[in-house]
Amino acid sequence: MNSLDRRHVLKGGAAALAAGPLLSVEARGQSKTTVNMQLGWIVGGNQVGEVCAKALGYYEQEGLELKIQAGGPNIDGVAVVASGRYEVGQVSSSPSLMLAASQDIPVVCFGTGAQEHPYAFFSLPRKPIRKPADMAGKKIGIQATGVILLKALLAKNNVPEKDVEIVPIGADMAPLLTGQVDAVTGWLTNTSALKVLGAERVDMALWDTGVKLYALPYYATTKTLQAHGDVLAGFVRASAKGWHWADKNRDQAVDILVKEYPNLDRADERVAADVMLAYSFGDAARAGGWGTMDPAIWQEQIALYSDLGQFTAKTLKVDDVITLDILKATQAARLKA
Repeated sequence: MNSLDRRHVLKGGAAALAAGPLLSVEARGQSKTTVNMQLGWIVGGNQVGEVCAKALGYYEQEGLELKIQAGGPNIDGVAVVASGRYEVGQVSSSPSLMLAASQDIPVVCFGTGAQEHPYAFFSLPRKPIRKPADMAGKKIGIQATGVILLKALLAKNNVPEKDVEIVPIGADMAPLLTGQVDAVTGWLTNTSALKVLGAERVDMALWDTGVKLYALPYYATTKTLQAHGDVLAGFVRASAKGWHWADKNRDQAVDILVKEYPNLDRADERVAADVMLAYSFGDAARAGGWGTMDPAIWQEQIALYSDLGQFTAKTLKVDDVITLDILKATQAARLKA
């Protein structure tokens, strides 16, 4: 699910661009336009709003047919969308789109599903890590693609890297339970995986350490944005209605999700929905509408990643990475949905 692997994204994106021209959204049938949304992961609770919007006919009301395309470890979603095969994409974290833009891959973010990133560091009461300074002298278990986030955290909080031992691990939480490491990482929305750590676990959210990234950003190619902005606006209006409905009808929303994807565990998804919806409707979304984003936060992200030497091809500007046009065109619907 993690889409922060810079080399994989950029290599795949370049290959896809070389393979053929960008495709446009096509009307199929008399009255519907098909919009394919490519994910960076297997479908789950992160899509509860879209799944509800489909089931309740909100996309149909906009003249759209949404098809959710699952991702996975062997699917480079940014490359797929950049090639024109599908019209809309969603990645787990905003840095993927910054890195793509830095290599002139023509994808642009037009909204974000969570205004605060749920990524966090988890420890246990025997060796709690409640603030960045507590990491000094600790072993931090982290996936290879997350190391840059740890380095960003340390740099932001003036904790010398030499004082922290980085231990490469997979997605398993066992190294923390067995004492091999003092902290592991993951998403606070992944409640199923976190159950093994128990109710006394200690959470330190990346956002709270000053590393302010967006989660679940939506993106499209510059060509699609220019030629089919009305279609993307319809997609956002319908999605906003689905997410608002899911927020107000959580039990039914999870029922719809599990009916669509029977491999999911309803009890787990119901717990996860409360966490996910808290991120989808935090203070920023309540004020600016579902999907909102702040250019100042994007600028802060760009500056941090630039300081970490992540942009080797060119210096990024906010306008290279995001557009507010779709959000502005749908503001009333996103607020009132």
